[in-house]
Amino acid sequence: MSEAPLRAAILPVTPLQQNCTLLWCTATMRGAFCDPGGDLPRLKAAAEQAGVTIEKILLTHGHIDHCGSAGIFAEELGVPIEGPHEEDRFWIDRLGSDGAKYGITGRPFEPSRWLKDGDQVTLGELTFDVRHCPGHTPGHVVFHHPESNLALVGDVLFKGSVGRWDFERGDQQQLIRSITERLWPMGDETAFVPGHGPMSTFGHERATNPFVGDAAVSAA
Repeated sequence: MSEAPLRAAILPVTPLQQNCTLLWCTATMRGAFCDPGGDLPRLKAAAEQAGVTIEKILLTHGHIDHCGSAGIFAEELGVPIEGPHEEDRFWIDRLGSDGAKYGITGRPFEPSRWLKDGDQVTLGELTFDVRHCPGHTPGHVVFHHPESNLALVGDVLFKGSVGRWDFERGDQQQLIRSITERLWPMGDETAFVPGHGPMSTFGHERATNPFVGDAAVSAA
């Protein structure tokens, strides 16, 4: 049996236990960290142990636990940052003050590339589709690798729950639309890595999620 083209390892970081994901292309052993919010020595060690050469950093959104140390890490590794959508610039600009508030290292940065809906990002020989999914933050994006039935959804959706919408420029209805109109069409069999907690599938969430499951949405 041939090896899967994409492999992923989930590495919770920061006191908020945010799921940083190490992704790599098995054909080239080139990879990326998605949402490296902190604990950089541990992340570097994980990449070395897996034999992965990091070629970029991907970001779903601008919250401190997801990207507080991303700019520092990009400089250390000499790699570009891709994402999030530019609507999250205001979150990234205040990483220093948010870091002090949460006791997490935070430093503002400028991504090499802001992403928008319909963009693609590459990793080794792999291509991920980018969907803009606002609601938790206005510039939140999701990365989807259709061939592997895998999506990295940040804080849009969780197993049994959804992202908070009570932060500045959050929007509950927008969040629900992002999930039902942009995530569900990726297919019930698609597994997703959330920003916190265990993985699930879109099919499981459509059947059981009390916020955005089919029954909840039809009753709204």
